[in-house]
Amino acid sequence: MKPFLLLFASLFLSFQIHSQENLPTDYLSKEFHKGRREAFRNLMPANSVAVVFSYPERVFSKDINYNYHQNPDMYYLTGYKEPDAILLLFKEPQGTEKYTEVLFVRERNANREMWTGRRLGIEGAKSKLGFTTVYNGQDFNVFAIDFKKFDKVIYDEIPTNVTASNNPDNLYALLKSFKSKAEITTEKEESVELFRKITNTLREIKTPEELVLMRKTVKLSCIAHNEVMKAVGPDMSENEADGIHAYVHRHYGAEGEGYPPIVGAGANGCILHYGDNNATKIDNQLLLMDVGSEYHGYSADVTRTIPANGKFTEEQKAIYQIVYDAQEEVFKICKEGTPIQDLNAKAKEVIAKGLIKLGIITNPEDARKYYPHGCSHFLGLDVHDKGNYMGSLKENMILTVEPGIYIPANSNCDKKWWNIGVRIEDDILMLKDSYENLSAESPRKWQEIEALAKQKSTFNEMKFPKI
Repeated sequence: MKPFLLLFASLFLSFQIHSQENLPTDYLSKEFHKGRREAFRNLMPANSVAVVFSYPERVFSKDINYNYHQNPDMYYLTGYKEPDAILLLFKEPQGTEKYTEVLFVRERNANREMWTGRRLGIEGAKSKLGFTTVYNGQDFNVFAIDFKKFDKVIYDEIPTNVTASNNPDNLYALLKSFKSKAEITTEKEESVELFRKITNTLREIKTPEELVLMRKTVKLSCIAHNEVMKAVGPDMSENEADGIHAYVHRHYGAEGEGYPPIVGAGANGCILHYGDNNATKIDNQLLLMDVGSEYHGYSADVTRTIPANGKFTEEQKAIYQIVYDAQEEVFKICKEGTPIQDLNAKAKEVIAKGLIKLGIITNPEDARKYYPHGCSHFLGLDVHDKGNYMGSLKENMILTVEPGIYIPANSNCDKKWWNIGVRIEDDILMLKDSYENLSAESPRKWQEIEALAKQKSTFNEMKFPKI
């Protein structure tokens, strides 16, 4: 490299390091990630090695990628947020250096960083993430490791559809090298099952550090829901309501949403994973909003169903009350020791009784037509987080409680019920003998929703030019 280019690269990298000082200060600490690696290692069988890959980058359009989202397991164990990385965890110390972990990262490159953003590199991974043994990704190809000497090689499903490249340190090259070194032609189910058993066990219980972030992401999601309750009106579009959520999330420092927002009015609220959010007017219908922020990797998952004109009709109120009652009954069994499957059984029981009372169904089994999903899922680094669903509730698990009723047009009932879709979803922290509703800040009772709808929102005062 010519001298002036060397000087430029040195100055640029120095600037990059300095400019990183103006960042959030409440990320998970390197001690947290180190503790998670130690916990993972404690669950590994003797003479084993675990291999964790970063997620691949994905194309948004032509030569533009989606914003990168790290493999949650890689982030959980390392704090590393960049693509093209591999983590090795060993049950026993290895080599003369007695290392128990090795991280391979993207090499620093001043030219690429000027175009696509900062890279930690080897020194950053050591100083900021707390690793001792770190190499550039291209060094994995020549790294001296004999996978055949281990009784177990533990890894999750190997990423597919990874773009081929001649770059020696991109994910394609790393995966190719790993499969060659480990002599893998097809994935071994026992390796994947063991990896998932370990990560399910770890991630289903939230640590104190994780609870801080979970409380924040749920709280700011509640603030967003409340703001829409105050701002909404029949002339508002689904997209505008979606945008209020997004603005509030980012105002409080969230990186985005933990999943594609579901903001559906009327018939759209009866589509479980509706995602178009493009109806130009909500009109005098119910608006179902399933929207949760992602804050430093941790996702909230909150759903509220509200009347656009601020007042529930009698039919809407009747369906809403059944869903509310189902949630209340499920809350009563939210405590350590309750089988997780009991949550959905209880919700289904209450919903069936309510629908029978209204004359919408006559057989309890027909409730599945209008309540087709489960009541609960784990929540954390994934919106549908890892956990052992066939087990029982434990202290410091976080699960959603989200019963719902959806009656699309042409259903086999009086048409006065058609196009009513109601879901109420809260994020519940399990305690020893009870629970904590992390999303209690956003009202659930229909009377409280109507009262909040009478208040003015900051967004009501915003005026934009006509186009």
